[in-house]
Amino acid sequence: MANRLFQSVIHQMKEAIDRTIGVVDDKGTIIACSELGRIGETLSVDFSAAAVGETFTAGDVTYKAIGTAQLSEYYTFVGGADPMSEKYCTVLSIAFSNIKFYYDEKYDRSNFIKNVILDNILPGDIYLKSRELHFNTDVSRTVLLIRSTEPSDIVVYDVVQNLFPDKAKDFVISINENDIALVKETGRDIDSKDIENLALSIVDTLQGEFYTRVIVGIGSSIENIKDLAKSFKEAQASLEVGKVFDTDKTIVSYSNLGIARLIYQLPTTLCESFLREVFKRGSIQSLDQETLFTIQKFFENNLNVSETSRKLFVHRNTLVYRLEKIKRITGLDLREFDHAIIFKIALMVNKYLQANPVKY
Repeated sequence: MANRLFQSVIHQMKEAIDRTIGVVDDKGTIIACSELGRIGETLSVDFSAAAVGETFTAGDVTYKAIGTAQLSEYYTFVGGADPMSEKYCTVLSIAFSNIKFYYDEKYDRSNFIKNVILDNILPGDIYLKSRELHFNTDVSRTVLLIRSTEPSDIVVYDVVQNLFPDKAKDFVISINENDIALVKETGRDIDSKDIENLALSIVDTLQGEFYTRVIVGIGSSIENIKDLAKSFKEAQASLEVGKVFDTDKTIVSYSNLGIARLIYQLPTTLCESFLREVFKRGSIQSLDQETLFTIQKFFENNLNVSETSRKLFVHRNTLVYRLEKIKRITGLDLREFDHAIIFKIALMVNKYLQANPVKY
């Protein structure tokens, strides 16, 4: 497509510029030219020696990079090695650079995907743009949000890009200085465990080989491109909820958040009201750290008094005494299943209010 754009500009300018003009790629192959018969011809030019932004001559031809990169994809050329050739070459380079920029902005797939996941494109325009890009809209995809938790010398974006080099299927998108979104084509036969293993391999690679700690939030798999924004927001929510309730996890999947997901969606005023109703006799703050640790172990051992006392290395009667103390303070007997559920939720709600995470 870029070849046709360059050729179109050359066709319009060849009458005004009475010289041979054209564009070569970084291998020296002519991809557009005012002399149509020369398209496909390969020139022996060493572009690596060219200074950024400067014109240079080779033989009786003047060259200039299209763009500002040290090693550009394309170079414009004008027949002649005089000052006028240099001026023509500079003008053409500016024209081609602008055309290429706007073309890439309009048609670049990664840019399109970024606009979709960030909700920067109207739903009706998604399918129109997909057709322009020949983009498959009906395959299963999952958004993984990779967040750096500490400063690092390595560029996480480059590492993830190298891990997933198939740009036709997988898209690595920089969201901000800490977050990288991976839009992964997963296929309908890939289950959530496979995706979690994929996320784990990313974490292990970055931590094991580059000593960079990251956490990964996983959105739900979607079957249609218009739902990518939903999967991205779920991945964001996973990281925020995980920061509150699963602080030791490096992989947090939206589908595994359970009741934490519901609490995260509640208004803080409702949460505060719930805590006041649950703890009528005494607030949750009146429980000391030893008591809270006992409660945590009691829940971890499925409300089994004998097993919990064994894990805590205390006598069974000591644990019963502590549970009675909790009942006197809160009015909830944790040995009763319904009371235990209420208390468990109340602890999570309290933790949520203390963290006050960002919502998406």
